[in-house]
Amino acid sequence: MSNEKFAIIGAGHFGSAIATALSEKGAEVLVIDSDINVVQDISEDVAYSVCIDATNKRALIGENIQEFDAVIVTIGNDFVKRLLCAANLLDLNVKRIICRSMGESQRIILGKMGITEFLSPEDEIGKLFAERLMNPSMLSYLQLPDEYRIAEILTPQRLVGLTIGDINFRDNHHLSLITIRRAFEELVEDKIGQAEHIVGVPENTTQIKEKDVFVLFGKSRDIENFIKINQ
Repeated sequence: MSNEKFAIIGAGHFGSAIATALSEKGAEVLVIDSDINVVQDISEDVAYSVCIDATNKRALIGENIQEFDAVIVTIGNDFVKRLLCAANLLDLNVKRIICRSMGESQRIILGKMGITEFLSPEDEIGKLFAERLMNPSMLSYLQLPDEYRIAEILTPQRLVGLTIGDINFRDNHHLSLITIRRAFEELVEDKIGQAEHIVGVPENTTQIKEKDVFVLFGKSRDIENFIKINQ
């Protein structure tokens, strides 16, 4: 990734988080925003930051926007501005355009324009929050096609002390255990603290401990059933 170049248009909380994460991974990142204060705040965290109006095609050309591997449009509440920016990027034949969408109607409109990749943080957070309200032990999940998902599940108390072989995820629950996240006591700066690590590929003899987190793969309904029967 160190040779890749990304432009982030819209440096709110969401856009800034993406820009900083990409920069930390070694990518060359340009941040564009129309608010000079926002641009100045993030200037030390990325390679470049400029204050321009992204709805102005000439301004984008001036930043050589066509040369970037991907441009991520994360402009927030102003959908018209996001549309105009996306239209400019399409006109300039930018290699890869990823655009924020807030709701299905925005996704449809952007799709009609020719945008094929979307970011929907509000929808994703809303779904995850609803899922956690219904299933508090589900810490996070990644929804996959065909109703499959990868989910992080807080270990049910009744399973503590059992082994992976005792649980038999595949035969009894139609699930695959990918790994376990586990807290270990470690000495850090002369103080005993806890640090979380991955337990590699668990063996059948691996014993389940309190506060373990299962990383499971399977059908959504099978994961939900596993949670319910072990509550």
